[in-house]
Amino acid sequence: MKIDFDAVYYEPNIEEYDLGKMLKSKYGHLPWIPVESHNRIPELSSSCNKEFPSLKKHLIIGTRKTHKYVPNQKVSDWLVPYTSSGCRAMCLYCYLVCNYNKCSYLRLFVNREQMMEKLLETDTKSPSPQVFEIGSNSDLVLENIITGNLVWTVESFAPKSRGFLTFPTKFDAGKPLLSLDHKGKIIFRMSVNPDEIIRKIEFGTSSLSRRINALNDMAEAGYPVGLLIAPVILLPDWKNLYGRLIDRLSDTLSDKVKRTGFIEIILMTYSFVHHAINTEAFPQAVSLYDKSIMTGRGRGKYSYRQDIREEAESFLKEKLSKSLSSMPILYIS
Repeated sequence: MKIDFDAVYYEPNIEEYDLGKMLKSKYGHLPWIPVESHNRIPELSSSCNKEFPSLKKHLIIGTRKTHKYVPNQKVSDWLVPYTSSGCRAMCLYCYLVCNYNKCSYLRLFVNREQMMEKLLETDTKSPSPQVFEIGSNSDLVLENIITGNLVWTVESFAPKSRGFLTFPTKFDAGKPLLSLDHKGKIIFRMSVNPDEIIRKIEFGTSSLSRRINALNDMAEAGYPVGLLIAPVILLPDWKNLYGRLIDRLSDTLSDKVKRTGFIEIILMTYSFVHHAINTEAFPQAVSLYDKSIMTGRGRGKYSYRQDIREEAESFLKEKLSKSLSSMPILYIS
C-alpha cells in the first residue's frame, strides 16, 4: 500500500531527531512548509468544510508535547498519547473529527524515543503488568507504512516489558509485523463493519475481506487478537447488514481467532461537526444523522436512543451467541 501526500507542514526542530531526518529524506520531493506548532496552522484551520478531503492529503510533522496517560477500563488500563494523531482515511463518523474538526489530518511525532522511555518506565513502576492502548488517536498500522514506527515499537517494547501494548486498525498492512518476536505482548485488534458500510462510509480503508485475512494472519503469527464490531451504524436495514456480517465472520475467521480472540462492540456517536463537514465535503454520501432514532448526548453530539440501543445490543448478542459463541464479548458501549 502506497500513501501519497502533496505537502509537508513541519516544526523545524524535527530534524534534530533520527525519524525527522528520515522523513525529510523520504518526502524531500514535496514542498516543506515550516510552522510554529503542529496544533496551530491557521491557513489549514481556516479552510472551508468542503476542503476536508484536500486537507487529508497534507502531512504534518512535529514533536509530541503532551504525554499524559488516561485511565481506561475497557480493553486496556491506560490510553497513551503516541507517535501519531489524526488519520489519512475519511470515515464519515470519525471520532477524531470531534477533537480536531477539519484538521483531523495525519500528524506524525518524531520524538518516539521519549514516548517509549515513558512507557517502559511506567511499566516498570506499576505494581502489576499493565495494558497500554497506543492507538486511540490514530491508526498505527497505516502510520507504520510511512514511518516504520510500529515495527520499531514492537522491537523496543516486547523484550523489556512486563506489560502489553494494544491498538486497533482498519487496515490490512500488517505483514511487516508477522515475523517479529512480539513475545505475546502486542494485542492486535481489527475493526470490522459490513461491506456496504465500508464502501459507503469508511472511505480510504481496507476491504472487509482484507481485514479478515490480516486478522487471521496475525493470530497465526501468535499475536493475541481482538475483533471490534465498530462503530455499529443503524441504517434502515441494519439487522440484515450486521446479521450477514456476523455470518461471514463465522465462515471466514480462522479457528485460532475464534478460539483465542475477543469481541468489542461500540455503537456510533455522531456530532454536529461531523454533519457540517460531511454535508459540504461529501454531499452525495450516506446521511448518518437520523433524528427519529437519535438523541442529544452532550454538547453538539448525538447517540442512539436508549430503547434503540437496547434493541441493537440484544440483536447482536443473540446473533453472536449463535455464530461466534467461543469469542467473549468484553463490552458494548
